[in-house]
Amino acid sequence: MELIHALDFLKLKDVSGGWVDAVWDFEFTETEPLDAAIVIKNGSKEFKTLYSHLLPYMTDTEVSPLGTDGASQSVWTVFGDNGVSVKSLVAVLSYFVLGGKSKTASVQQRISALQASSLYLLLLGIPGSVVNKMFHQILFDTCLNTVSNCWPQSLVKKRKKDTLKSSQADGKRSKPYRKDDDEMDVDEDEEQDEEVHFSPQDLLKIREGVVLLVKSLLRLLLKFPLKDEPQSADNCVQMFAKLTNFEPVIGELSFGAGQDIDDMRTMPELAYYGLWLLCSSNHGDEKVSLRRVFHRVLYVILMMSKGESGKPSLMMATQAVLAARDQAIGFVSYVVDELKEPALPFLRILLQHISFRMVDKTDYRTCGAQAVAKLLAKMPCGDYASFIKWLFDYSRQSKVAYRMFALDVSMALLEQPEREANEDVDAELVSFLSHRFLVHNMVFGRRSDASPTVRGHALTCLAQCLELPSMNGTRSIKELFSTTSAQTVLDGEGSDGTLNSQTTQKTFKTLPFKTIEITNNDHASFESKDTMALLKRRVSDPKTNVRKCALQAMMGLLKHNVIMLSEGNLTVLSERTRDPALSVKKKALQCLMDLLTAHPENSLVQKAWLRGVVPAVVDAESSVQEKALECLEQTILSQVKSHGSYSYRDSQQTLTWDLLGLLCDHCQDLGRYFSRAFTMWSKQNKFTAAFINNLISHTEAEHAAGAWLLLSKVASSCPRLDYGKILDAWDDLVRSKNVTVTTSCHILCVIGDIGEHLNEDTKSRIVEDIITWLKSFEMPLEVISASVETLCRLGKAEAVSDTQTFLNQHCGELVSVCEAYLSGVILNENGAQNLNEDLVVKHLYTLGVASLHCPSKVGKRIVLLVQSVLTSSVEQQSEGSEELACSQPLSQFKASSMPSSVRAHAVITLGKLCLQHEELTRKYLPAFARELELCSELAVRSNVVVVMCDLCVRYTNMVDRYIPNVSACLRDKEPLIRKQTLTMLTNLLQEEFVKWKGSLFFRFIAVLVDSDPTIASLCEYCLVHLLLKKNPVMFSQHFIECIFHFNSYEKHKTYNKFPQVASEKAKFSLKGAQNKERRFTIYRFLLVHFTDAQRFNITIKISQNILACFVDGELPLDGDGAVVLAETFGILSLKEIKLSALSGAAGAGGDEPQEDEQMAMAKAVMQVAQKKVVSQVQKKVFIESMIPIIINLKSMLEQKRSPVLKDLMGYLQLTMQDYRSEVKEFFAADEQLAVEMEYNLKMYEKEMEAQMAHCSLGGDAASGGTPILGSPAPASAHRLLQTGFATPQPVGPSHLLTQRLAQSDRRQPAKQRSGPHRSWVMVTGDRNFTPLHGSVKPKGGVCDRAISTPQGNINEVTFGEGVSAIFSDRRTGSKTGEEGRVLQLISPDQQTPVPRQWNVQSPLNQKRTRQIPQ
Repeated sequence: MELIHALDFLKLKDVSGGWVDAVWDFEFTETEPLDAAIVIKNGSKEFKTLYSHLLPYMTDTEVSPLGTDGASQSVWTVFGDNGVSVKSLVAVLSYFVLGGKSKTASVQQRISALQASSLYLLLLGIPGSVVNKMFHQILFDTCLNTVSNCWPQSLVKKRKKDTLKSSQADGKRSKPYRKDDDEMDVDEDEEQDEEVHFSPQDLLKIREGVVLLVKSLLRLLLKFPLKDEPQSADNCVQMFAKLTNFEPVIGELSFGAGQDIDDMRTMPELAYYGLWLLCSSNHGDEKVSLRRVFHRVLYVILMMSKGESGKPSLMMATQAVLAARDQAIGFVSYVVDELKEPALPFLRILLQHISFRMVDKTDYRTCGAQAVAKLLAKMPCGDYASFIKWLFDYSRQSKVAYRMFALDVSMALLEQPEREANEDVDAELVSFLSHRFLVHNMVFGRRSDASPTVRGHALTCLAQCLELPSMNGTRSIKELFSTTSAQTVLDGEGSDGTLNSQTTQKTFKTLPFKTIEITNNDHASFESKDTMALLKRRVSDPKTNVRKCALQAMMGLLKHNVIMLSEGNLTVLSERTRDPALSVKKKALQCLMDLLTAHPENSLVQKAWLRGVVPAVVDAESSVQEKALECLEQTILSQVKSHGSYSYRDSQQTLTWDLLGLLCDHCQDLGRYFSRAFTMWSKQNKFTAAFINNLISHTEAEHAAGAWLLLSKVASSCPRLDYGKILDAWDDLVRSKNVTVTTSCHILCVIGDIGEHLNEDTKSRIVEDIITWLKSFEMPLEVISASVETLCRLGKAEAVSDTQTFLNQHCGELVSVCEAYLSGVILNENGAQNLNEDLVVKHLYTLGVASLHCPSKVGKRIVLLVQSVLTSSVEQQSEGSEELACSQPLSQFKASSMPSSVRAHAVITLGKLCLQHEELTRKYLPAFARELELCSELAVRSNVVVVMCDLCVRYTNMVDRYIPNVSACLRDKEPLIRKQTLTMLTNLLQEEFVKWKGSLFFRFIAVLVDSDPTIASLCEYCLVHLLLKKNPVMFSQHFIECIFHFNSYEKHKTYNKFPQVASEKAKFSLKGAQNKERRFTIYRFLLVHFTDAQRFNITIKISQNILACFVDGELPLDGDGAVVLAETFGILSLKEIKLSALSGAAGAGGDEPQEDEQMAMAKAVMQVAQKKVVSQVQKKVFIESMIPIIINLKSMLEQKRSPVLKDLMGYLQLTMQDYRSEVKEFFAADEQLAVEMEYNLKMYEKEMEAQMAHCSLGGDAASGGTPILGSPAPASAHRLLQTGFATPQPVGPSHLLTQRLAQSDRRQPAKQRSGPHRSWVMVTGDRNFTPLHGSVKPKGGVCDRAISTPQGNINEVTFGEGVSAIFSDRRTGSKTGEEGRVLQLISPDQQTPVPRQWNVQSPLNQKRTRQIPQ
């Protein structure tokens, strides 16, 4: 009776039958309010009491309450004996369940709803519930939903908002958040937060109710089968899946069927137990149950929240969510371990759906790849290999996110032990088990992917393979780079497959949880000829991200000795520190640091590090400067210890002194950048007294050269030095004859820095030593320069006059000594016979250096002496031009017999003399110009270029007229002079000492096609990155004149009128058909760097300044004019001249993350709108500006029968493709041309359709499967055009099209036509149209012509259907390409058609007929 008393609080007897019937009639979707007299108490205590009394009835193993006779009674019997209506009980329980459904329900209502749901589930589990019709699907599902209805949704919303913020902050740049069907980001709810406030105690009570409900459901599932209620089983799985991340779990979960429900404490533990129960056959077919459970677990692994409907929402990757993911992976592993074979197919499906539903976010991809790898470990070898094969096909899908995820999975699998094949694995699948396959095909196979994101990620993965603890990855990579011809990769570069049933186009709501089949027809294997060359191409990839990843990969290969530590490979890294992209420069610096750390003893690595890091000190980006300074300080500055504490075993100190040694020897050219670093450090007070003392301690040891190098850099900013040791070192230097050049220069530099701190006696002694040293002329040239510089610094005084007096005294003394020696050599008749070349060079050099500081001591005699050294031979003088000869100051001297090195230094010396005397510059500039033109000595010409460019800085206006002589050296036969001239002119143009006047621009731009690719590349860099930024319109300003200049056309009244001598014209001429490709290379380069506005304007200017000139008769249409006109139409036909807004090239950035479908669609809509607007503007301009000129020009060309007509028609053909439906509107002024264009366009479209059909045929034959729409036709398709059983189609449509256009527009006299019928036969091998008439017999043909082929050269009629290709077997003597000649004949299998009268007439003939007056 305790059970009956426990039911009293529900007041079942007071509830009216009508109310109960209404609840059942509404199928528990809603309840009417109870009678006001009936007040049912919401008491959790009463519900617990009732639950405790009903629980014993649920299981047979527990003792049920006994009746009066001592026998156990059924609860249904008890209800019947006491007049308790089961129907009323269910209705009242539903009243409480529905009461907690409201979002504004109180805490007590929610608790009562959970407890009422638990009671209902408990009643269902008691034997006899089916007979008593307790089960109702809607009420059952409502009870399951009570968990989500009663648990406060504000907590879930808060988590979703956090997820949204996290995903927005994940990127480097702030971007508007976007939703995606594939990424399934958060569904934004517009509902307002709940008004009900819940305290922690309230939440604990609600949680207890949830636990009670879940345990009741678990007990029900143990007894109550749901095989007949699949929808309810689905709802159970959905509820359990949601509860898996309801709360965190401390420790690890244990899965198993033998667990006691009462002992389970956490919600995930209960949830996974429920999922395990639902996997059994009691609740339906085992396969259906496994599919249902794995489908819901999928979203837990993907870290998504999946509701009853709508898109899954991405959850923030918190620790709790990650733990829930790991628990789900553990549960799936447990199910597979327990069920074995039945679970394996669904494990494969689960892995496939993880792959297809993975979002394109780095963190989630990494977690997903780890999940796939862990679950794959549960597969036997055969299934594992089969899945890897599927993954390989998946990795070549068209969607970028798939290919990215495949790379992540490959990396995760490489971290696992390699599998060994057993007898269960098919022979064709054995290769998929090895790590070698993953590295070669999955990772390295993506190195040439069409997407830069994938290319970069593949290279990053390649570098990561080398860092794996297993040696399999490193061994596989070494195989790739060990040979250049033996490696085979299964997929071509950038190959993409397609899903078998358009799976990629399905959304996540429609994609069923079934096996995903992938078809890939592209299995053509190819040999990787040079993997190293490909990697170097990736280092210079157009996309920034790819270059960064390629640097990382190359550094890893060098670090692990996969590729040689050669100078060429290391140069690739060091050169990238000057990359245009900031991130690439920083990455290159980091790679060099990592490589130096790995190989500190390698001299090549040290040299590459210096050449990469040291120049970065003067980078335009401050962050790069800081990074370079950090590297230098870490490697050099901070490692200088005292000589007493130095040990060769200390690799860091040894590395520091090795680097300093290289700076003193092989890398002396980096000294200027190295000095800049010390200038920056001096401002930061980096040089402490301890650092200076440590340096000085090394000046007398084995690292003296490096120590003096550092001292020479820091002495000027450190006034407190040990002057005694420095002066002792100077004394040793004066006495010693074995000190190296660099050390001598550094000591002299230090002496100059400390000179102001020395007393007068010491200064005088040092000055005397320096003068004596210089007068001996035994020092190298570098030491002479440093000595004179130090001498000047020692003589510096407060008064300028005192300083100049000192310089006149000492430097004048040196000038006098040099004058006396040179006089003895040059003016003495026998002086040149016993010439000491080295001594003459040193005197000349000393004279030049000293004269800069005492110009007043330089007399005319000295100038004439130096001038005489430069006197050219009599033969060279006679060859000079009259303009230069009349002003030659050197002609009064006899022929010079001086060696080349002496004359080269004489140029430098004379240039220094000219720097101080303007009249000398004016006098000798013609001599320098003559030397550039006539001198055959490399050193002399090189020095003359340097001197003239330096004089241009000092005397700009004077040298300006000789810039054409300097620019002529851009075509010098020696690459060194061409490169040096290019560099010097770039510097002058940057500083605006030289302007783009005359032919300078055209000579400069012609270097783009230099025979030396390094010089051409340097020219491109100078133009784009240095000069174009300073003058953005210089390309467009000179473009039209380029057409005339490079064709040597001078008949235009404006263009190409600057003065040039004949030799310079010939030197820079690109005229002729042999140079056409070089000219168009220049045109394309210029157009690529145009803005859309410049492209638009240049098209109009070309029509007005070139085409219109031919129409108006300003330019004659002779041979040269025809070449210019044809070239103009060729330029107008280039794709580079099209507006990027129309061609779709604008904004095509590959470094950005892949856009989702909605953003891509929005962008596509914007591009279409932009294209439409721009197209309308261009169309208007085209009609108003171009069409009238084109029509008149066409008429003129027809009258003169000019071959340029085909170029004009070809241009129109390409242009009108964009205005296919508006041809008549465009050519309203010339109906005949409109008809011709309509016809030609129609024929072109037919040819293209036929060619596509042949390409498809070729694709089927090659792959043996259905060709993929939109994929490029294989190369074999073009070959099939020669032998296919079909009417041959033109292989090169654009080439043949121009011929057809030319033929269709060539007006033939009526007397030359034999009739109105015309036909054409295409010779495929030669790409020519061959008329079949007279005695012309094509080689390979069976006979002269088909019996029904009319004679005459008619080009617009083809034979009808039913023709076959008949080939001749006579191949002897046929040339290459003639085997494809085909003669079209009627097939012998068909009945001979009845002869019919030809009634085909050209639209042109029709038009002429209409025009004949009646």
